[in-house]
Amino acid sequence: MPAEPQEDDRPAPALPPVVRLAAAWSAAVLLVVAVAALLVWAAVALKTATIPVVVALLGTSLLEPVMPWLVRRGMGRGAAAGLTCTVLVLAVCGVLSLLVNSLVHSAPDIAAALTEAGHRIADWLGPIGTKIQYALEQSSGSGSSLVNSLANGVLSGLGLATQLLTGAVLTLALVFFFLRDGHRTPGAVRSWLPPRTAETVIACGRQAFAAMAGFMRGTTLIALIDAVFITVGLVILGIPGAAGLGALVFMGAYIPFIGAFLSGTVAVLVALADGGLSKALWVLGVVLAVQAIEGNVLQPFIQSRTVELHPATIMIAVVAGAGVAGIMGALLAVPLCAAGLGVVSVLRASAGAARGEGPEQGGPEQDAQP
Repeated sequence: MPAEPQEDDRPAPALPPVVRLAAAWSAAVLLVVAVAALLVWAAVALKTATIPVVVALLGTSLLEPVMPWLVRRGMGRGAAAGLTCTVLVLAVCGVLSLLVNSLVHSAPDIAAALTEAGHRIADWLGPIGTKIQYALEQSSGSGSSLVNSLANGVLSGLGLATQLLTGAVLTLALVFFFLRDGHRTPGAVRSWLPPRTAETVIACGRQAFAAMAGFMRGTTLIALIDAVFITVGLVILGIPGAAGLGALVFMGAYIPFIGAFLSGTVAVLVALADGGLSKALWVLGVVLAVQAIEGNVLQPFIQSRTVELHPATIMIAVVAGAGVAGIMGALLAVPLCAAGLGVVSVLRASAGAARGEGPEQGGPEQDAQP
C-alpha cells in the first residue's frame, strides 16, 4: 500500500487574493514613501544647492518667453541670456529697494498702530487683558536688551548675508545657463536614455516647466493687482503706512492663503488702532472684496493654463513646505506641487497609451485625463 503523505509535506493554504493585493499595495506605498522621504531629506540637507536650483528654474520659467523674441531679432542665445539676466538684476534690485524703502518708512507707523491695536483688544477683553497689557509694556521697555541681542547677533547676521549673497549669485548664474542652453536639454536626454523612456522624460519635464511658468507669471500678476487695489483702498481710507501694507500684500501673495491672511490681518489691526472699529470694518471689506475678485475673476482668467490645484492641496503643500524648510519651503511648495502633478498627468497618459487606451480608442481613462 502506498504511504500516506505526512502532514509537513502538505502545501500551505494560499492567501486570499484580497490579502495578496493589499500586501502588494502596502509594500508599494511603503517603498514610495521611503523614497520620497529620502529625496526630501537629501534636498533639505543640501538646501544650499537645491534652493538656488529651484529658484533658478522658477526664474527661468518666468523669463523664458523673452529668449525667442530676442533671438528672432538677431541676437545670439548667449547675448540674449546675458541681457535678460541684466534686466532681471536691475528689476529685482529696483523692486526690492522700493519694497524695503516703503516698509522702512512705514514700519514705525505700522508698529505703533499694532501696539495700539493690542491695547484696545486687551481693554475689550476686560480682566483677561491685563496680562496682555503687561506683556506689551514689558516688550516696549526692553529696548536695551533688544540692542544687546542685536549686537550679539551681528556675526550670525553677517554669515546669513554671506549665504544669501552666495545663493543669489549661484541662482543668477544658473538662470543664465538655463536660458542659454535650455534648448539643448531634449537632445541630451535622448542621447542618455532609450528612445521611449527619453520621450516620456522630456514630456514630463516640459509639463513640469509649463506648470511652474504658469504659476510664476500668474502669481506675480495677481500679487501686483492685489497690492495696487488694496493700497489704493488704504490710501482712500487714510490708513497710516499704506505703502508698507501694500508691499506686505505683494510679498504675501506668493504664499497662498497664509500670506493673504497675515497681510490682511495686519492691515485690519492698523486700521483698528487708527480709526476704531468702523474703519477696521471698512478695511476688512476692502481686503475681502479684493480677495473675492482675485478668487473668482483673476485666478480663473490668468491661471487658466496652469495645473489646477484644489485649495485643500494648496494648504497642505504650504504647511508641509513650511514645516520642512521654513518660509522658503512655503514659497516653493505650491509650484513644486503643481510641477509634480503635471508629471503625474503625463505618466498617466503614457501608461494609458501603453495599454492601448489612446485617444483613438476613446477609453474612459483617456477621457478622464486632465
